[in-house]
Amino acid sequence: MNYMTKGKIGILLVNLGTPDSPETVDVRKYLIEFLNDGRVIDIPAWRRKLLVNLIIAPTRASKSGAQYKQVWTKEGSPLMVYSQRLANKMQKHLGPDYVVELAMRYQNPPIQKAIDKLLGNQAVEKLIVVPLYPHYASSSTGSTIEKVMDVIKSKEVVPHTTIVGPFFNNQHFINAFANIVKQQNKLEEYDHFLFSYHGLPERHILKSSAQCGMNCQLNDCCSTFSPAKFYCYRAECFETTRLLVSALGIKEGTYTTTFQSRLGRDPWIKPYTDKVIEEKAKAGVKRILAFSPAFVADCLETLFEIRTEYNHLFQQHGGSHLHLVESLNDSDIWVEALGKIILSN
Repeated sequence: MNYMTKGKIGILLVNLGTPDSPETVDVRKYLIEFLNDGRVIDIPAWRRKLLVNLIIAPTRASKSGAQYKQVWTKEGSPLMVYSQRLANKMQKHLGPDYVVELAMRYQNPPIQKAIDKLLGNQAVEKLIVVPLYPHYASSSTGSTIEKVMDVIKSKEVVPHTTIVGPFFNNQHFINAFANIVKQQNKLEEYDHFLFSYHGLPERHILKSSAQCGMNCQLNDCCSTFSPAKFYCYRAECFETTRLLVSALGIKEGTYTTTFQSRLGRDPWIKPYTDKVIEEKAKAGVKRILAFSPAFVADCLETLFEIRTEYNHLFQQHGGSHLHLVESLNDSDIWVEALGKIILSN
């Protein structure tokens, strides 16, 4: 007699995180946890703790809280709302043989709690971890994988675990994003197309480059892509732009790849989004369509930094309007695409 039964497969969707509320106390709590991660600010722990706890968090919490309040919805943080809706839809899409849980790398719901639910209450026999970042960076994907492994290694039973890798060049991701763009926008109405990705300190790129033997030059070496550059964040972003440009039929010379959200005085990867926007406005560009393919869900960086701050900056220097393309969020197009990415693992 065969007593074997087919267990369920657990799907752990992980996004970066968000404060529990836009109030200063919650924003400060979030910043302290986020910025004290050694993969985010990669300096000695004692220096990082002093810098974050005594300088950055106290001085930025109130300002960031005011920004969060401008994008906060009745349901909560946009990032949390869209991520939870995505998880709910993914559960229905995948069906009863799968158990889907959402976690955030920082704050709530914590990775520990989500894994406890999957391995305890649901007793899944296999775990698939999906970091919801299209492009690999040590400070996002790397940190998430490290945290997941820290939680799993403490378990008496360590399940068969698969981690979905970067999907920046996955055709399902590219097609989903391109279809969202086509549904929402008429490309012929714009003078220029801006692909703005979250920035990283240059030293992060150089460190990963040295480990992988890529010898990154932080310049035109990203103009082409090869398997050797698979874990170079900057090269991944330029490749996503090229694939989306091809999928959308955007003409050469009418688009730019840039990087936003820099922090501190150290050099970050270039070109900088705000500088390019200013240059385009002064050069006579009137209407820009902005994409943010580094984020699969709209958040502070898209809804406030791009849609509000960068649009204002563009108009200050002579531009007419900078329009933000809505992210994938919880669209049915993205649910289907992500489902295919997950099932391929």
